[in-house]
Amino acid sequence: MSTKTIDPGLYKVGLGYDIHRLVAGRKLFLGGVEIPHSKGLEGHSDADSLLHAICDALLGAVGKGDIGEHFPNTDDQYKGISSLILLKKVHQLVKEAGFGISNIDCVILAEGPNLKPFRSKMGETIGRALNLEISAVNIKATTQEGIGFGRTSEAIAAYAVALVHRKDITHE
Repeated sequence: MSTKTIDPGLYKVGLGYDIHRLVAGRKLFLGGVEIPHSKGLEGHSDADSLLHAICDALLGAVGKGDIGEHFPNTDDQYKGISSLILLKKVHQLVKEAGFGISNIDCVILAEGPNLKPFRSKMGETIGRALNLEISAVNIKATTQEGIGFGRTSEAIAAYAVALVHRKDITHE
């Protein structure tokens, strides 16, 4: 019986996490989509915690640090910037490292608003930004059941996992 081994350099996995406080006077963006809500996420950019988690997952998978290293909150060129622009820049870094994106799986933690009506649009928006099939982007949303930061709807957090593959094994 022969055993097949997988080259450990063919695939890599990255994990991302981000959280931003909800504040009055800002628009709410998640997954590159504007969500109607009385509060938005506080941050230097548009503070899209889902896209920031995806950026960190992708950067981690290819060993390129984290979002804060590439787009520091001390740099005015990123003040108020759309996180979709940051995601596209991260995608370029992934390609320059010799990798393509296989898939992304995410979960958003929020007590409100209800995100179910926006999840497919988020997936489409992220897929377009990364040139991925919609089936390669999975977004889930859940609450924290009133435990922890979520008990008073103080913040929205997101986790993301990204699988990347060496580009020479696909037709990308």
